[in-house]
Amino acid sequence: MGKKGGARHLKRMPAPRFWPIHRKEFKWIVKPKPGPHSSARSLPLLLVVRDQLGLAKTRKEARAIIAKGHVEVDGKLRLEEKFPIGLMDVVKIPSVNKTYRVIPLPKKGLTLHPVKAEESKFKLCRIENKTIIKGGHIQLNLHDGRNILIKVKDPRKPEEDGYSTFDVLKLSIPDQKTLDHIKIAEGIIALVTGGKNIGQYGKIVEIKREAGPYPTVVTLENGKGAQFQTTLDYVFAIGAAKPLISMPEAD
Repeated sequence: MGKKGGARHLKRMPAPRFWPIHRKEFKWIVKPKPGPHSSARSLPLLLVVRDQLGLAKTRKEARAIIAKGHVEVDGKLRLEEKFPIGLMDVVKIPSVNKTYRVIPLPKKGLTLHPVKAEESKFKLCRIENKTIIKGGHIQLNLHDGRNILIKVKDPRKPEEDGYSTFDVLKLSIPDQKTLDHIKIAEGIIALVTGGKNIGQYGKIVEIKREAGPYPTVVTLENGKGAQFQTTLDYVFAIGAAKPLISMPEAD
């Protein structure tokens, strides 16, 4: 009988390029388990503890730190070394009073950016899809695997439905209460999460939707007045007039 399912192991050479590892020092690397983020756009928790934060030198030490409950992700203890850490996740190390948010940086990909304590109480999540469920209620499917239920009084006139795909919700963690709603539109502040402009952020100056199979092109302008373009799939709203999250200083 043939093997079912995907591979359980991962070699270092084909691992995502943004992982902070030596490609030829060893042959194998820990592979993220299925979870809220895809393996191509996440890091296993062990790599975060050992290679990004430098809290351990070996896998054995990192596993001990994780197993003893020293790491929280989005307000919850995570004890699995292969748990996938992805975009906008909030990683907290209470024992050293450090908190980080996972964001993309130019030329580096996903990395951990230190944030203050008050910023660890919320997370930004992009709406990837909307579905209508039994009773006419609306379920919002978010980028990190969460599902938010919007109760509708009258399915024929869903006044509670002001949400669209690519909008962003500001959620409290871990209780998932909606604190704010950022609609994707011209004039808001957005972050690029993929492509050659990954890590760049600025104000959206134009959203150009084409008929047919062509992707929607978004033009953004950074703080220095320079404009750049990307597709809507790579645009992640982070604020209306100013970013809701702290961002590293632009070079």
